[in-house]
Amino acid sequence: MDMDRALMLVSNRLNQIDDYPEDAGEPTLDTSGLDDNAIAWFILTKTPGNDTNIAAYGDIVEDIIQDRIERVPGVARTNAYGSSETELRITINPEKMAYYGLTVPKVINIIRQANSSISAGDVKEGKREYIVRAEGEIQSEKQVEEIVLISEQDLNGRFGRVTVNDIANVEFTYKEPRAIIRFLGNQSIAINAIRQTGANVIDVMNGIRETLNDLNNNVLPELGLKIEQVYDETIYIDSAVDLVQQNIWIGGILAIIILLIFLRSWQSTIVIAVSIPISVVAAFVAMSLLGKTINVISLAGIAFAVGMVVDAAIVVLENIFRLKEKGENIKSAALKGTSQVWQAVMVSALTTVLVFVPILIMQLEAGQLLQDIAVAISVAVLMSLIVSVTILPALTSWILSRDRNGEKFKLPILDSFGRYVSSKIINYVNFILKSKKYSLYLVSSLVLFTLSISYLLLPKLEYLPEGNRNLIFGVMMPPPGYNLDTLTNIAVSVEDKVKPLWSIESGEESVKGQPPKIKNFFFVAIAGGRTLFGASAVEETRVKELIPVMTKSLYGEPATYGFFSQPGLFVRGYGGGRSIDLDIIGPDLNTITATAQKAAGLVMKEFPRSAGNQMRPKPGLILGAPEIQIVPSRIKLADNNVTASELSAGIDAFNSGIRIDEITVDSKRMDLTLMGVENSISETQGIENIPIVTTNGKIIPVSSLSNIVYTTGPTQIRHIEGERAVTLQIKPADNIPLEEAIKVVEEKIILPLKDAGLPPDIKLDISGTADELTTTWKAMSINLLVSIIIVYLLMTILFESFKYPFIIMLSVPPAAAGGVIGLSLLNLTTFQPLDMLTMLGFVILSGIVVNNAILLVHRTLQTIKNNNLSVNDAILDATNSRIRPIFMSTLTSVFGMLPLVLFPGAGSELYKGLGSVILGGLSLSAVLTLLIVPPMLKLFLQEKELIK
Repeated sequence: MDMDRALMLVSNRLNQIDDYPEDAGEPTLDTSGLDDNAIAWFILTKTPGNDTNIAAYGDIVEDIIQDRIERVPGVARTNAYGSSETELRITINPEKMAYYGLTVPKVINIIRQANSSISAGDVKEGKREYIVRAEGEIQSEKQVEEIVLISEQDLNGRFGRVTVNDIANVEFTYKEPRAIIRFLGNQSIAINAIRQTGANVIDVMNGIRETLNDLNNNVLPELGLKIEQVYDETIYIDSAVDLVQQNIWIGGILAIIILLIFLRSWQSTIVIAVSIPISVVAAFVAMSLLGKTINVISLAGIAFAVGMVVDAAIVVLENIFRLKEKGENIKSAALKGTSQVWQAVMVSALTTVLVFVPILIMQLEAGQLLQDIAVAISVAVLMSLIVSVTILPALTSWILSRDRNGEKFKLPILDSFGRYVSSKIINYVNFILKSKKYSLYLVSSLVLFTLSISYLLLPKLEYLPEGNRNLIFGVMMPPPGYNLDTLTNIAVSVEDKVKPLWSIESGEESVKGQPPKIKNFFFVAIAGGRTLFGASAVEETRVKELIPVMTKSLYGEPATYGFFSQPGLFVRGYGGGRSIDLDIIGPDLNTITATAQKAAGLVMKEFPRSAGNQMRPKPGLILGAPEIQIVPSRIKLADNNVTASELSAGIDAFNSGIRIDEITVDSKRMDLTLMGVENSISETQGIENIPIVTTNGKIIPVSSLSNIVYTTGPTQIRHIEGERAVTLQIKPADNIPLEEAIKVVEEKIILPLKDAGLPPDIKLDISGTADELTTTWKAMSINLLVSIIIVYLLMTILFESFKYPFIIMLSVPPAAAGGVIGLSLLNLTTFQPLDMLTMLGFVILSGIVVNNAILLVHRTLQTIKNNNLSVNDAILDATNSRIRPIFMSTLTSVFGMLPLVLFPGAGSELYKGLGSVILGGLSLSAVLTLLIVPPMLKLFLQEKELIK
């Protein structure tokens, strides 16, 4: 469903709700996507000499810091954690209320009615029309104090009045903090920034940095504060973009060097190399026109294209040179040479481009990422086609006609090696053409062998690469019911364990054999038991080594464990991208929890923590959140003339306070709160003694009006498709592919539970990243098949035959085997799973490896048609004339892409696997195409075609 329509439907349903509970705010509606992730985090701390509680700076944060950051173009909103909000608090005295016979609900209703501002129509007088408003909004503490609660007239006509000031104390104060933030051991306030959809993250961050500098230099010092940026998404982006740009330059230079080695002429090399900058610039322009942003993925696509865009130029130039060596003048050779190969060159370029058609219409999350590469490569290749048949012939004619000398430098060793390889290939072709039996046997063996290699070596699947952000994020799961003070004590204990690694404590240099030094370390505790940890490393590339450090820091804390991960680049929020969600769904929470506990036992057995696996139950496996239930006694309430609503309101007011209304003071919105004396209840037994004021002036403790029951309840209510659920989020170790982990969950966890017998109405489902992997893999498999069909049909148009495209398509299995081998070789030095971006390499291969076979078949058929040669002689001639351009185009592509695979750094984990697949596929296919296509031509071509 369209997201905008979904938002509208949900919003309309929420608007149908007439009223919400007094203490509940209206639901907020928001989307969940990558744009909702914070692009930066900031920490506000005190400077030396400032003894004020940091939480008291909530107004400064909201009115100055957040306001300034939100004014930066491209910032959608900011969020602050760890500060206290200002409120206007009415602290009531129960004895005075009893003296005047005032109950809590009565006081609340009177104050709430006094805070009113309504439109009262309009009045016309003469030429004017006056709007009438009844203004009664509370805007100061004095106005609250003067609110009349009781007004009575005695027999003498005099009025006696009781105001709020007579029964309560009114003052501006701070609310109790709902969260505690600690940064490197000090209590702090955390602020994040979320960008607007479509805003350029680099431009936004530049604006934010300028704002922070201004705040630190001109505003915050006099307040005894400073703000520090502790996480910046653009640091990773800038590093990744710089690396890709470096790879583009190095790849381009290497491609030109390969051209120079083959051509042995600066003039000829320049002619071909011209297509590189023209194609790259065209790709940038096209992406801008299509509304695509220049990012790591799109730049990687351009880097891959650098070696590919010279293929067409090589074929055209080689053919021009071949004709020139036969005695054609340069202008005639340029015209005739281009016209002979332009069809084959065009089809080769179109096969490369059209394999991306299924990707371009793919609507899945992974498809949006793959489209950037598809657009970049497609535009660059199409532009290189135009250059090769227009600019290149003219430039060749102009430059070479002025090259009077025409001498080429020599490389004897390479020349000898090239002649040796060429002679071996020609001898092989000459031998294999002597027997159709040998041809059939050899081709069948090679195709079956490469298919077997692909099947045996193909690794298990992953979803999307996680990237390598310099951030470790963890969720701590303490026993239910822990308050903020207890959680803070745990944080201090953890800080003491990891403090030796803090760079501010022991310097930035890591000790050999030890984990990396920690640059930033923060702790977030939110009321209700939700607790988060985070850390970044001084050495960004080693940040993953902090996961076991963070995990072990919680050892020794009773019944407390953590779920730590490196946030993925393509996941929502701060959880790891490689996870399997096992949902236990049903109508009864107790039954669901019991089943989830059994499932958790199997998970811990199959995915032990000692091996680097992690499991996080959501919301929890224990219904142990401590709860006090106050059950009113109807008889006692009636005997004391107290209603159930008066009882609950009294308990609420004297326990945590009741929010009466929202008021505006000096243009600032804040809560107006009614409560008893602060800290009057310090233990659970204090609930029994909460005073309930009756209308007849009595003060009765809660225990005299109700029964108090101590019990437990759920810490969180989780629903999936409208039903109660508990989710076990499983994060397998890095060396376990997600596909393999899914299989383990299905066969060794879900199946045994079902065989043992599930309770009635209990369902087990797999969701999350695992579900997305299954969906995306199916889509990618279909797209690969469709891409191959598109390539095949395109070639049938060129050759006006179905059998010649079949011969050409036999070059695809060797390419697939080469891709798998390339990925396996990469894994010998660097772990690289077969994720969906890497999978794109096989799609790209299906479009580019056929190019060499197209040239061979096209040249063979052209020779038979125009030169009246036998089939064997035509195949030998085509092979001999195409060996050089095949190896030249393959090596320029390989060396043009090589830096993407060899050079590590930020972002390289996104495209390194893709590059290894393409390099391996191109390399093996270039050799095996020369071994497969000639014998297949022998099998399919008949001598009678020569007669035709």
